[in-house]
Amino acid sequence: MRIIIIVFLVVFVVLQFFRPAKPPQGGSDKSITAYYAIPPAVQTILVNACYDCHSNHTNYPWYTNIQPVGWLTYAHIRDGKTELNFDEFGAYSAKRQRNKLSSMREQVQSGKMPLASYTWLHPAARLTRDEKSQLLRWLETAH
Repeated sequence: MRIIIIVFLVVFVVLQFFRPAKPPQGGSDKSITAYYAIPPAVQTILVNACYDCHSNHTNYPWYTNIQPVGWLTYAHIRDGKTELNFDEFGAYSAKRQRNKLSSMREQVQSGKMPLASYTWLHPAARLTRDEKSQLLRWLETAH
């Protein structure tokens, strides 16, 4: 049993030297805010509930420095940005922008977004009934 624990600890320590590369951070001239008028309250909702996974403004919590948790988190963020990146929104075609806004509305309305696993660790991302209504009203008028 002691050897198993030692092997586990050695593997765990070695894993800490293999970290994923952080994606680029910061805004761009293709940000959704350059293309759509977003009320300040809705922008706050997007920042609190969406931007960590769907923009180039990701706030990486301390636990992303521990492997293999970091690998899983980075993969999740990469997938989220691939699906929708608010900082690259202007690079999408007009049709894709409309589809993304429509998909956002459906995801928020059904409660699929923000993800429960995300809101569990980030309580500020939980949408109140009022925030959800504000966001849905804006999404309805945005496209």
